[in-house]
Amino acid sequence: MKSAGKQRIRKLPSAIPAAETAPELPAWKAFVVQFSRDVGTQTGVFAGRVEHLSSGRRARFNSTNELLALLKKLLDELGTPAR
Repeated sequence: MKSAGKQRIRKLPSAIPAAETAPELPAWKAFVVQFSRDVGTQTGVFAGRVEHLSSGRRARFNSTNELLALLKKLLDELGTPAR
């Protein structure tokens, strides 16, 4: 028998946790930076790839500026927690 009361709606968890409950270093903002074999202070090479762990999105970079631009772009696309 079904009850005649109100149906309960189950709220699904948000993909991005609320700011009050978000950890200081949230896993959904974790990245891996892998450097090419030629990187080093003596070679002047700064290249490799960056990968967002949660989504698997990845991109290659060939300079510090490119790495920072990629990280900024990916973080912007992730958004910020709701307040």
